[in-house]
Amino acid sequence: MLFCSKFRYICRVKNPLEQLGIIPVTASALESLFPHIARRNQKIRLLERDKQIIRLKRGLYVCSPEVSGKAISTELIANHIYTPSYISMSSALRYYGLIPEEVYVMQSMTLKHARCFDTPFGRFEYTRISKNAFSVGLTNIRKDNYAFVIATPEKALCDLVANSPQVELRYIKDAEIYLQEDIRMDLDDFRRMDAKIFEEYIEVGKKAGSVRTLLKLLNILLK
Repeated sequence: MLFCSKFRYICRVKNPLEQLGIIPVTASALESLFPHIARRNQKIRLLERDKQIIRLKRGLYVCSPEVSGKAISTELIANHIYTPSYISMSSALRYYGLIPEEVYVMQSMTLKHARCFDTPFGRFEYTRISKNAFSVGLTNIRKDNYAFVIATPEKALCDLVANSPQVELRYIKDAEIYLQEDIRMDLDDFRRMDAKIFEEYIEVGKKAGSVRTLLKLLNILLK
């Protein structure tokens, strides 16, 4: 009976890596999938050589799409490479379809020091944000069997303004030009944003004056 159960399990999971799906995992988690192999660290190197797993950074890997049968999520990778973090700024605005330009770097905010990681899936950049501002305006996007943390459109816009050195929105006209010409956001999309998130960000985030100008413009558009 025990043999039959083990045989059914082997038939169901031919490759232990299939269990991982597209969720990034540590080297120790990978090693646990091969308890019968003495030199498991060597096994990881062989798996990487055979392109069954892909190295994201030292000690962190993701299963190859050819093995998992699923497309890689760069958003999920962004959450795992450097934690705690959430996707924001131009990357989030592009994800929501609020800006037309392609974004070639995955931008995130973190409580840790600013970092940058180059991976087979592109560059991942992390900008430091204060603890008080970190939790404002976050949401979970759920897919088939995973979820990732991303800024709401309002929070992403606040983060982008707050961390763009050349941006200083002193007047309503400055905010209009920035939205329509600099980042090419439709004012109808901006009008649908939640004023409360801007208000919360003003209390705890950087460049409160510029964010306050955005809020003033939003209130004018809502009249």
